[in-house]
Amino acid sequence: MFIKGRYLILGLILALIVSSGATVVSLNATGHLAQSDSNSSVPNAVTKDEQFNKLLDTYNTLRQSYYQDVKDDTLLNGAIDGMVKSLDDPYSTYMSPTEAEDFHENISSSFEGIGAEIKEEDGKIVVDVPIKGAPAEKAGVKPNDRILSVDGKSLTGMKVTEAVTYIRGKKGSKAELVIERPGETGNLNITVVRDTIPVETVKAEMLEDGMGRITMSKFAETTGDEFDKALKSLKAQGMKGLVLDMRQNPGGLLDVCVKIANELIPDQKLILQVETRDGQKEVYKSKHGKADYPVVVLVDGGSASAAEILAGALKESGGYPLVGEKTFGKGTVQTTKSYDDGSNIKYTMAKWLTPNGNWIHKKGIEPDYAVKLPEYADLPYLDPDKELKPDTFSNEVKTAQVMLEALGYQPGRKDGFFDDQTKQAVVAFQKVENFESDGVIKGKTTTKMIELLQKKIQSNDTQLDKAKQVLRKMLP
Repeated sequence: MFIKGRYLILGLILALIVSSGATVVSLNATGHLAQSDSNSSVPNAVTKDEQFNKLLDTYNTLRQSYYQDVKDDTLLNGAIDGMVKSLDDPYSTYMSPTEAEDFHENISSSFEGIGAEIKEEDGKIVVDVPIKGAPAEKAGVKPNDRILSVDGKSLTGMKVTEAVTYIRGKKGSKAELVIERPGETGNLNITVVRDTIPVETVKAEMLEDGMGRITMSKFAETTGDEFDKALKSLKAQGMKGLVLDMRQNPGGLLDVCVKIANELIPDQKLILQVETRDGQKEVYKSKHGKADYPVVVLVDGGSASAAEILAGALKESGGYPLVGEKTFGKGTVQTTKSYDDGSNIKYTMAKWLTPNGNWIHKKGIEPDYAVKLPEYADLPYLDPDKELKPDTFSNEVKTAQVMLEALGYQPGRKDGFFDDQTKQAVVAFQKVENFESDGVIKGKTTTKMIELLQKKIQSNDTQLDKAKQVLRKMLP
Protein backbone atom coordinates (compact mmCIF):
# COMPACT_ATOMS: atom_id res chain seq x y z
CA MET A 1 0.00 0.00 0.00
CA PHE A 2 1.44 3.32 -1.07
CA ILE A 3 1.15 6.95 -0.13
CA LYS A 4 1.84 9.01 -3.23
CA GLY A 5 4.29 11.81 -2.71
CA ARG A 6 6.85 14.05 -4.44
CA TYR A 7 10.34 14.65 -3.21
CA LEU A 8 12.70 17.52 -3.95
CA ILE A 9 16.21 16.53 -5.00
CA LEU A 10 19.12 18.75 -3.99
CA GLY A 11 22.36 18.24 -5.85
CA LEU A 12 23.67 15.05 -7.42
CA ILE A 13 22.82 11.49 -6.43
CA LEU A 14 26.11 11.37 -4.56
CA ALA A 15 24.74 14.01 -2.22
CA LEU A 16 22.26 11.45 -0.95
CA ILE A 17 25.16 9.33 0.23
CA VAL A 18 27.62 11.89 1.56
CA SER A 19 25.45 14.71 2.87
CA SER A 20 22.08 15.65 4.27
CA GLY A 21 19.52 18.25 3.39
CA ALA A 22 17.00 16.26 1.35
CA THR A 23 13.52 17.73 1.75
CA VAL A 24 10.81 15.13 2.12
CA VAL A 25 7.30 15.84 0.88
CA SER A 26 4.47 13.43 1.63
CA LEU A 27 0.72 13.28 2.14
CA ASN A 28 -0.63 13.92 5.60
CA ALA A 29 -3.89 12.64 7.04
CA THR A 30 -5.95 15.39 5.41
CA GLY A 31 -4.48 14.71 1.99
CA HIS A 32 -2.44 17.93 1.94
CA LEU A 33 1.31 18.13 1.44
CA ALA A 34 3.40 18.00 4.61
CA GLN A 35 7.09 18.88 4.59
CA SER A 36 9.86 17.86 6.97
CA ASP A 37 13.58 18.60 7.02
CA SER A 38 15.98 15.68 7.48
CA ASN A 39 18.94 17.77 8.72
CA SER A 40 18.19 17.03 12.36
CA SER A 41 18.86 13.31 12.10
CA VAL A 42 21.64 12.93 9.49
CA PRO A 43 25.29 14.02 9.90
CA ASN A 44 25.91 17.24 7.93
CA ALA A 45 29.33 16.25 6.62
CA VAL A 46 31.02 13.01 5.65
CA THR A 47 34.08 13.83 7.74
CA LYS A 48 31.93 13.68 10.88
CA ASP A 49 30.82 10.13 10.31
CA GLU A 50 33.26 7.26 9.98
CA GLN A 51 30.74 5.04 8.20
CA PHE A 52 30.14 7.62 5.49
CA ASN A 53 33.91 7.99 5.11
CA LYS A 54 34.08 4.24 4.57
CA LEU A 55 31.38 4.40 1.91
CA LEU A 56 33.03 7.27 0.08
CA ASP A 57 36.43 5.61 0.27
CA THR A 58 35.02 2.40 -1.23
CA TYR A 59 33.44 4.42 -4.03
CA ASN A 60 36.73 6.19 -4.81
CA THR A 61 38.77 2.95 -4.60
CA LEU A 62 36.58 1.11 -7.08
CA ARG A 63 36.30 4.10 -9.37
CA GLN A 64 40.06 4.57 -9.54
CA SER A 65 41.56 1.09 -9.04
CA TYR A 66 39.11 -1.52 -10.34
CA TYR A 67 40.70 -3.48 -13.21
CA GLN A 68 38.10 -2.21 -15.66
CA ASP A 69 36.51 1.19 -16.15
CA VAL A 70 33.34 1.49 -14.12
CA LYS A 71 30.68 4.14 -14.52
CA ASP A 72 29.89 6.48 -11.65
CA ASP A 73 26.17 5.79 -11.86
CA THR A 74 26.81 2.03 -11.69
CA LEU A 75 28.60 2.42 -8.36
CA LEU A 76 26.15 4.95 -6.98
CA ASN A 77 23.07 3.00 -8.00
CA GLY A 78 24.64 -0.12 -6.53
CA ALA A 79 25.28 1.70 -3.25
CA ILE A 80 21.67 2.87 -3.06
CA ASP A 81 20.38 -0.60 -3.96
CA GLY A 82 22.59 -2.14 -1.28
CA MET A 83 21.39 0.28 1.38
CA VAL A 84 17.75 -0.47 0.65
CA LYS A 85 18.35 -4.24 0.55
CA SER A 86 20.13 -4.07 3.92
CA LEU A 87 16.76 -3.21 5.49
CA ASP A 88 15.68 -6.80 4.83
CA ASP A 89 12.25 -5.46 3.97
CA PRO A 90 10.54 -7.07 0.96
CA TYR A 91 8.45 -3.93 0.47
CA SER A 92 11.40 -1.52 0.25
CA THR A 93 13.34 -1.48 -3.00
CA TYR A 94 15.45 0.60 -5.36
CA MET A 95 14.04 0.85 -8.87
CA SER A 96 15.97 1.63 -12.04
CA PRO A 97 14.37 4.17 -14.42
CA THR A 98 12.75 1.35 -16.40
CA GLU A 99 11.48 -0.42 -13.30
CA ALA A 100 10.22 2.88 -11.88
CA GLU A 101 8.32 3.57 -15.10
CA ASP A 102 6.69 0.14 -14.92
CA PHE A 103 5.79 0.80 -11.28
CA HIS A 104 4.10 4.10 -12.12
CA GLU A 105 2.26 2.49 -15.02
CA ASN A 106 0.98 -0.17 -12.64
CA ILE A 107 -0.57 2.36 -10.26
CA SER A 108 -1.88 4.53 -13.10
CA SER A 109 -3.70 1.56 -14.71
CA SER A 110 -2.59 2.34 -18.25
CA PHE A 111 0.47 1.66 -20.36
CA GLU A 112 1.62 1.72 -23.96
CA GLY A 113 2.16 -1.69 -25.48
CA ILE A 114 0.45 -4.64 -27.13
CA GLY A 115 -1.97 -5.41 -24.29
CA ALA A 116 -1.21 -8.91 -23.00
CA GLU A 117 -0.48 -10.36 -19.57
CA ILE A 118 2.64 -12.52 -19.72
CA LYS A 119 4.55 -14.92 -17.49
CA GLU A 120 7.81 -16.86 -17.60
CA GLU A 121 7.76 -20.64 -17.77
CA ASP A 122 10.73 -22.91 -18.37
CA GLY A 123 12.76 -20.08 -19.85
CA LYS A 124 10.03 -18.92 -22.23
CA ILE A 125 7.76 -15.89 -22.19
CA VAL A 126 4.16 -17.13 -22.26
CA VAL A 127 0.98 -15.15 -22.87
CA ASP A 128 -1.28 -15.67 -19.87
CA VAL A 129 -4.18 -13.78 -21.38
CA PRO A 130 -4.52 -11.04 -24.02
CA ILE A 131 -6.39 -8.02 -22.64
CA LYS A 132 -9.86 -7.89 -24.14
CA GLY A 133 -10.09 -5.41 -27.01
CA ALA A 134 -6.36 -4.62 -26.93
CA PRO A 135 -4.09 -4.77 -30.02
CA ALA A 136 -2.68 -8.22 -29.15
CA GLU A 137 -6.12 -9.83 -29.08
CA LYS A 138 -7.18 -8.05 -32.28
CA ALA A 139 -4.02 -9.28 -34.01
CA GLY A 140 -4.74 -12.90 -33.07
CA VAL A 141 -2.49 -13.48 -30.05
CA LYS A 142 -3.96 -16.22 -27.85
CA PRO A 143 -3.50 -17.55 -24.29
CA ASN A 144 -0.52 -19.91 -23.90
CA ASP A 145 1.26 -18.48 -26.97
CA ARG A 146 5.04 -18.44 -26.50
CA ILE A 147 6.59 -15.14 -27.62
CA LEU A 148 9.97 -16.25 -28.96
CA SER A 149 11.13 -12.84 -30.14
CA VAL A 150 10.06 -9.21 -30.54
CA ASP A 151 11.44 -7.10 -33.39
CA GLY A 152 14.17 -9.68 -33.89
CA LYS A 153 15.17 -9.72 -30.20
CA SER A 154 15.03 -13.20 -28.68
CA LEU A 155 13.15 -13.38 -25.37
CA THR A 156 14.29 -16.90 -24.51
CA GLY A 157 15.77 -17.03 -21.02
CA MET A 158 14.53 -13.58 -20.04
CA LYS A 159 12.63 -12.72 -16.90
CA VAL A 160 9.21 -11.13 -17.34
CA THR A 161 10.45 -7.72 -16.15
CA GLU A 162 13.15 -7.74 -18.82
CA ALA A 163 10.89 -9.05 -21.60
CA VAL A 164 8.33 -6.33 -20.89
CA THR A 165 10.88 -3.65 -21.84
CA TYR A 166 11.04 -5.09 -25.37
CA ILE A 167 7.34 -5.91 -25.77
CA ARG A 168 6.10 -2.50 -24.69
CA GLY A 169 6.73 0.59 -26.76
CA LYS A 170 5.38 3.88 -27.98
CA LYS A 171 1.82 4.13 -29.23
CA GLY A 172 1.70 3.60 -33.00
CA SER A 173 4.92 1.60 -33.21
CA LYS A 174 4.86 -1.97 -34.52
CA ALA A 175 5.84 -5.07 -32.56
CA GLU A 176 6.92 -7.92 -34.83
CA LEU A 177 6.26 -11.07 -32.82
CA VAL A 178 7.49 -14.58 -33.54
CA ILE A 179 5.15 -16.93 -31.70
CA GLU A 180 5.20 -20.62 -30.95
CA ARG A 181 1.65 -21.92 -30.43
CA PRO A 182 1.04 -25.23 -28.63
CA GLY A 183 -0.49 -27.85 -30.91
CA GLU A 184 0.55 -26.12 -34.15
CA THR A 185 3.45 -26.86 -36.47
CA GLY A 186 5.87 -24.06 -37.25
CA ASN A 187 6.13 -20.58 -35.76
CA LEU A 188 3.72 -17.72 -36.39
CA ASN A 189 4.69 -14.17 -37.37
CA ILE A 190 2.24 -11.63 -35.96
CA THR A 191 2.47 -7.85 -36.26
CA VAL A 192 0.86 -5.86 -33.45
CA VAL A 193 0.51 -2.06 -33.53
CA ARG A 194 1.10 -0.78 -30.01
CA ASP A 195 -1.45 1.49 -28.35
CA THR A 196 -2.38 2.96 -24.97
CA ILE A 197 -3.82 0.13 -22.93
CA PRO A 198 -6.30 1.10 -20.21
CA VAL A 199 -6.52 -1.57 -17.56
CA GLU A 200 -9.86 -1.97 -15.81
CA THR A 201 -9.48 -2.52 -12.07
CA VAL A 202 -13.20 -2.70 -11.26
CA LYS A 203 -15.90 -4.93 -12.72
CA ALA A 204 -19.59 -4.88 -11.86
CA GLU A 205 -22.37 -7.38 -12.45
CA MET A 206 -25.89 -7.97 -11.25
CA LEU A 207 -26.48 -11.32 -9.61
CA GLU A 208 -29.81 -12.90 -8.74
CA ASP A 209 -32.28 -11.61 -6.12
CA GLY A 210 -31.22 -7.98 -6.44
CA MET A 211 -27.63 -8.65 -5.41
CA GLY A 212 -24.78 -6.80 -7.09
CA ARG A 213 -21.13 -7.78 -7.26
CA ILE A 214 -18.14 -5.47 -7.61
CA THR A 215 -14.74 -7.06 -8.18
CA MET A 216 -11.63 -4.91 -7.55
CA SER A 217 -8.28 -6.20 -8.77
CA LYS A 218 -6.17 -3.42 -7.18
CA PHE A 219 -6.29 0.17 -5.92
CA ALA A 220 -4.86 2.22 -8.79
CA GLU A 221 -5.32 5.90 -9.67
CA THR A 222 -8.50 5.18 -11.65
CA THR A 223 -10.04 2.67 -9.23
CA GLY A 224 -12.01 5.21 -7.18
CA ASP A 225 -13.77 6.63 -10.24
CA GLU A 226 -14.31 3.13 -11.62
CA PHE A 227 -15.87 2.10 -8.32
CA ASP A 228 -18.24 5.09 -8.32
CA LYS A 229 -19.32 4.31 -11.87
CA ALA A 230 -19.86 0.62 -11.06
CA LEU A 231 -21.88 1.47 -7.94
CA LYS A 232 -24.14 3.89 -9.83
CA SER A 233 -24.71 1.29 -12.54
CA LEU A 234 -25.74 -1.39 -10.04
CA LYS A 235 -28.02 0.98 -8.14
CA ALA A 236 -29.71 1.93 -11.42
CA GLN A 237 -30.40 -1.76 -11.95
CA GLY A 238 -32.11 -2.07 -8.59
CA MET A 239 -29.31 -3.40 -6.42
CA LYS A 240 -30.46 -4.24 -2.88
CA GLY A 241 -27.19 -5.66 -1.51
CA LEU A 242 -23.52 -5.74 -2.54
CA VAL A 243 -20.86 -8.46 -2.69
CA LEU A 244 -17.49 -6.69 -2.69
CA ASP A 245 -14.94 -9.14 -4.13
CA MET A 246 -11.33 -8.31 -3.19
CA ARG A 247 -9.83 -11.77 -3.61
CA GLN A 248 -6.30 -11.68 -5.07
CA ASN A 249 -6.25 -7.89 -4.70
CA PRO A 250 -2.63 -6.95 -3.75
CA GLY A 251 -3.50 -3.42 -2.63
CA GLY A 252 -2.34 -0.09 -4.03
CA LEU A 253 -2.88 3.58 -3.24
CA LEU A 254 -4.02 4.66 0.22
CA ASP A 255 -5.97 7.73 -0.92
CA VAL A 256 -7.98 5.58 -3.35
CA CYS A 257 -8.71 3.04 -0.62
CA VAL A 258 -9.93 5.83 1.68
CA LYS A 259 -12.12 7.29 -1.08
CA ILE A 260 -13.89 3.96 -1.55
CA ALA A 261 -14.19 3.44 2.20
CA ASN A 262 -15.95 6.81 2.41
CA GLU A 263 -18.75 5.36 0.28
CA LEU A 264 -19.34 2.39 2.59
CA ILE A 265 -18.31 3.25 6.17
CA PRO A 266 -20.65 5.14 8.56
CA ASP A 267 -19.93 8.85 8.91
CA GLN A 268 -17.04 9.72 11.25
CA LYS A 269 -16.21 6.08 11.87
CA LEU A 270 -12.52 5.10 11.70
CA ILE A 271 -11.12 3.70 8.47
CA LEU A 272 -7.54 3.17 9.68
CA GLN A 273 -4.72 4.58 11.74
CA VAL A 274 -1.21 5.20 10.39
CA GLU A 275 1.55 5.00 13.02
CA THR A 276 5.08 6.29 12.42
CA ARG A 277 8.19 5.03 14.21
CA ASP A 278 7.96 7.74 16.89
CA GLY A 279 4.49 6.56 17.85
CA GLN A 280 2.63 9.44 16.20
CA LYS A 281 -0.72 8.40 14.71
CA GLU A 282 -2.68 9.84 11.82
CA VAL A 283 -6.34 8.93 11.98
CA TYR A 284 -8.48 8.50 8.86
CA LYS A 285 -12.25 8.83 9.36
CA SER A 286 -15.16 8.37 6.99
CA LYS A 287 -16.76 11.56 5.73
CA HIS A 288 -20.02 10.14 4.43
CA GLY A 289 -23.04 8.27 5.73
CA LYS A 290 -23.41 4.49 5.82
CA ALA A 291 -24.42 2.71 2.62
CA ASP A 292 -28.17 2.18 2.43
CA TYR A 293 -27.67 -1.48 1.49
CA PRO A 294 -25.97 -4.47 3.16
CA VAL A 295 -22.45 -5.46 2.11
CA VAL A 296 -20.59 -8.79 2.23
CA VAL A 297 -16.83 -8.81 1.54
CA LEU A 298 -14.92 -11.61 -0.21
CA VAL A 299 -11.24 -12.02 0.74
CA ASP A 300 -8.50 -14.64 0.48
CA GLY A 301 -4.76 -15.09 0.96
CA GLY A 302 -4.09 -12.78 -1.99
CA SER A 303 -5.98 -9.87 -0.42
CA ALA A 304 -3.23 -7.60 0.88
CA SER A 305 -2.35 -4.13 2.09
CA ALA A 306 -4.99 -1.59 0.93
CA ALA A 307 -7.42 -4.48 0.36
CA GLU A 308 -6.89 -5.45 4.00
CA ILE A 309 -7.37 -1.85 5.11
CA LEU A 310 -10.76 -1.71 3.42
CA ALA A 311 -11.72 -5.19 4.60
CA GLY A 312 -10.73 -4.36 8.18
CA ALA A 313 -12.66 -1.08 8.13
CA LEU A 314 -15.76 -2.70 6.66
CA LYS A 315 -15.61 -5.42 9.32
CA GLU A 316 -14.81 -3.30 12.39
CA SER A 317 -16.43 0.05 11.60
CA GLY A 318 -19.11 -1.03 9.17
CA GLY A 319 -20.13 -4.28 10.83
CA TYR A 320 -20.05 -6.11 7.50
CA PRO A 321 -19.08 -9.81 7.38
CA LEU A 322 -16.03 -11.19 5.59
CA VAL A 323 -16.25 -14.43 3.63
CA GLY A 324 -13.43 -16.59 2.26
CA GLU A 325 -9.94 -17.18 3.63
CA LYS A 326 -7.51 -15.34 5.92
CA THR A 327 -5.95 -12.34 4.22
CA PHE A 328 -2.26 -11.98 3.38
CA GLY A 329 -1.10 -9.90 6.35
CA LYS A 330 0.69 -6.75 5.13
CA GLY A 331 0.41 -4.03 7.74
CA THR A 332 2.98 -1.50 6.51
CA VAL A 333 2.79 1.66 4.40
CA GLN A 334 5.22 2.51 1.61
CA THR A 335 6.04 5.73 -0.20
CA THR A 336 8.40 6.58 -3.07
CA LYS A 337 11.18 9.08 -3.58
CA SER A 338 12.08 9.91 -7.19
CA TYR A 339 15.39 11.02 -8.68
CA ASP A 340 16.23 13.18 -11.68
CA ASP A 341 17.38 10.18 -13.73
CA GLY A 342 13.95 8.55 -13.44
CA SER A 343 14.89 6.00 -10.79
CA ASN A 344 13.35 5.91 -7.33
CA ILE A 345 13.32 4.17 -3.99
CA LYS A 346 10.19 2.70 -2.47
CA TYR A 347 10.46 2.32 1.27
CA THR A 348 8.35 1.56 4.32
CA MET A 349 7.56 4.73 6.26
CA ALA A 350 4.89 3.59 8.74
CA LYS A 351 2.61 0.81 9.85
CA TRP A 352 -1.16 0.89 9.72
CA LEU A 353 -3.72 -0.30 12.27
CA THR A 354 -7.35 -1.31 11.88
CA PRO A 355 -10.07 0.88 13.46
CA ASN A 356 -9.83 -1.22 16.63
CA GLY A 357 -6.06 -0.74 16.77
CA ASN A 358 -5.07 -4.18 15.47
CA TRP A 359 -1.78 -4.55 13.58
CA ILE A 360 -2.42 -7.40 11.15
CA HIS A 361 1.16 -7.61 9.80
CA LYS A 362 2.13 -11.25 9.13
CA LYS A 363 -1.16 -12.26 10.79
CA GLY A 364 -3.86 -11.35 8.31
CA ILE A 365 -7.56 -10.88 8.97
CA GLU A 366 -9.71 -13.91 9.69
CA PRO A 367 -13.02 -14.06 7.79
CA ASP A 368 -16.32 -14.33 9.64
CA TYR A 369 -17.21 -17.24 7.37
CA ALA A 370 -14.22 -19.43 6.44
CA VAL A 371 -14.72 -21.02 3.01
CA LYS A 372 -12.11 -22.63 0.77
CA LEU A 373 -12.27 -23.09 -2.97
CA PRO A 374 -12.20 -26.65 -4.37
CA GLU A 375 -8.81 -28.38 -4.62
CA TYR A 376 -8.71 -27.98 -8.40
CA ALA A 377 -9.01 -24.17 -8.17
CA ASP A 378 -5.41 -23.78 -6.99
CA LEU A 379 -3.40 -26.04 -9.26
CA PRO A 380 -0.02 -25.15 -10.81
CA TYR A 381 0.18 -24.45 -14.53
CA LEU A 382 0.41 -27.49 -16.81
CA ASP A 383 2.65 -26.93 -19.84
CA PRO A 384 0.97 -28.19 -23.07
CA ASP A 385 4.43 -28.80 -24.56
CA LYS A 386 5.42 -31.23 -21.84
CA GLU A 387 4.53 -34.87 -22.53
CA LEU A 388 2.98 -36.86 -19.70
CA LYS A 389 2.74 -40.58 -20.42
CA PRO A 390 2.28 -43.96 -18.66
CA ASP A 391 4.87 -45.29 -16.23
CA THR A 392 6.16 -41.83 -15.33
CA PHE A 393 6.06 -40.09 -11.98
CA SER A 394 6.01 -36.29 -11.48
CA ASN A 395 4.20 -33.36 -9.90
CA GLU A 396 2.83 -32.54 -13.35
CA VAL A 397 1.15 -35.96 -13.51
CA LYS A 398 -0.33 -35.33 -10.06
CA THR A 399 -1.76 -32.03 -11.31
CA ALA A 400 -3.23 -33.74 -14.37
CA GLN A 401 -4.83 -36.43 -12.21
CA VAL A 402 -6.55 -33.81 -10.04
CA MET A 403 -7.76 -32.05 -13.21
CA LEU A 404 -9.13 -35.27 -14.70
CA GLU A 405 -11.04 -36.10 -11.54
CA ALA A 406 -12.48 -32.57 -11.39
CA LEU A 407 -13.67 -32.93 -14.99
CA GLY A 408 -15.53 -36.13 -14.19
CA TYR A 409 -12.97 -38.76 -15.22
CA GLN A 410 -11.47 -41.28 -12.81
CA PRO A 411 -7.66 -41.53 -12.80
CA GLY A 412 -7.83 -43.76 -9.72
CA ARG A 413 -5.06 -41.97 -7.89
CA LYS A 414 -3.66 -38.45 -7.37
CA ASP A 415 -0.11 -39.20 -6.23
CA GLY A 416 1.73 -38.38 -9.47
CA PHE A 417 2.24 -41.93 -10.81
CA PHE A 418 0.87 -42.37 -14.33
CA ASP A 419 -0.59 -45.88 -14.14
CA ASP A 420 -2.94 -47.75 -16.49
CA GLN A 421 -6.11 -46.37 -14.85
CA THR A 422 -4.83 -42.83 -15.34
CA LYS A 423 -4.18 -43.68 -18.98
CA GLN A 424 -7.73 -44.97 -19.40
CA ALA A 425 -9.09 -41.74 -17.90
CA VAL A 426 -7.05 -39.76 -20.43
CA VAL A 427 -8.27 -41.96 -23.29
CA ALA A 428 -11.88 -41.44 -22.19
CA PHE A 429 -11.36 -37.68 -22.12
CA GLN A 430 -9.75 -37.71 -25.57
CA LYS A 431 -12.61 -39.72 -27.06
CA VAL A 432 -15.21 -37.27 -25.74
CA GLU A 433 -13.23 -34.37 -27.23
CA ASN A 434 -12.63 -36.21 -30.53
CA PHE A 435 -8.85 -36.19 -30.10
CA GLU A 436 -6.40 -38.94 -30.93
CA SER A 437 -6.94 -41.48 -28.13
CA ASP A 438 -3.32 -42.32 -27.33
CA GLY A 439 -3.57 -41.83 -23.56
CA VAL A 440 -0.80 -39.22 -23.57
CA ILE A 441 -1.32 -35.77 -22.05
CA LYS A 442 0.19 -33.16 -24.34
CA GLY A 443 -0.71 -30.33 -26.71
CA LYS A 444 -4.45 -30.14 -27.48
CA THR A 445 -5.31 -32.56 -24.70
CA THR A 446 -3.59 -30.40 -22.07
CA THR A 447 -4.97 -27.15 -23.48
CA LYS A 448 -8.54 -28.48 -23.51
CA MET A 449 -8.24 -29.79 -19.95
CA ILE A 450 -7.12 -26.34 -18.79
CA GLU A 451 -9.91 -24.61 -20.70
CA LEU A 452 -12.65 -26.85 -19.29
CA LEU A 453 -11.26 -26.62 -15.77
CA GLN A 454 -11.28 -22.82 -15.89
CA LYS A 455 -14.96 -22.89 -16.85
CA LYS A 456 -15.70 -25.30 -13.99
CA ILE A 457 -13.93 -23.03 -11.49
CA GLN A 458 -16.01 -20.06 -12.60
CA SER A 459 -19.26 -22.02 -12.32
CA ASN A 460 -18.40 -23.58 -8.95
CA ASP A 461 -17.19 -20.64 -6.86
CA THR A 462 -17.89 -21.91 -3.35
CA GLN A 463 -16.76 -18.66 -1.74
CA LEU A 464 -19.04 -16.52 -3.89
CA ASP A 465 -21.92 -18.92 -3.25
CA LYS A 466 -21.43 -18.51 0.52
CA ALA A 467 -21.22 -14.72 0.20
CA LYS A 468 -24.54 -14.69 -1.66
CA GLN A 469 -26.08 -16.96 0.96
CA VAL A 470 -24.98 -14.60 3.76
CA LEU A 471 -26.11 -11.51 1.85
CA ARG A 472 -29.57 -12.94 1.15
CA LYS A 473 -30.23 -13.11 4.89
CA MET A 474 -29.26 -9.44 5.20
CA LEU A 475 -31.51 -8.15 2.42
CA PRO A 476 -34.52 -6.06 3.43
